[in-house]
Amino acid sequence: MTAGAAEGHGTVDASMVAPSRHYTLEDYLSVEEMSVVRHEFLDGEIFAMAGGTPEHAALSAAAVIVLGRRLEGGRCRPYSADLRIRVVATGLATYADAAVICGDPSRDPASPTHVTNPTVIVEVLSPSTEAYDRGEKRDHYLQIASLREYMLIAQDRREIEVHARAAGGSWQRSVHRAGHVVELSSIGVRFQVDELYDAAGIP
Repeated sequence: MTAGAAEGHGTVDASMVAPSRHYTLEDYLSVEEMSVVRHEFLDGEIFAMAGGTPEHAALSAAAVIVLGRRLEGGRCRPYSADLRIRVVATGLATYADAAVICGDPSRDPASPTHVTNPTVIVEVLSPSTEAYDRGEKRDHYLQIASLREYMLIAQDRREIEVHARAAGGSWQRSVHRAGHVVELSSIGVRFQVDELYDAAGIP
């Protein structure tokens, strides 16, 4: 993974995260508290998260809106891109474009600002992040014991991909395009692909 691999939030002052240094989680948390730029942390390295397009931001917000409409009054709640997520099994500390947690958030004992129990994670794809979101970052996310569905939203076409945990722990992939219905069975949610893109104002 390289600096700027995860789209969403600007550039970083190199003086804050010199590449030759091996950082601790505590170092990373200190950087996050001081910086207006968001970062990921893994294996002693801190990575700046690159700035996103207006379309990326609109789709992230639309995911929260669409999910929130259906989850209102229930035990599951959508969260925005501000939510900090920690993959305890691999050590990754990161942000997703949206997420759903059912019940109370479980906080990482090493970092109470990070949660460890998302049920659904959502990422909006872009040319600079698609390989990472489909590959290395996905591999980290699938190590989260609570995770049941991982949803990828295309930015350049009306297409939503869902990876769902099946019986026995395997993962099944489904692709939904314009006119299709997306079902997130783990949280009892169904919505039209077009509803999400319309909410984002994207053709």
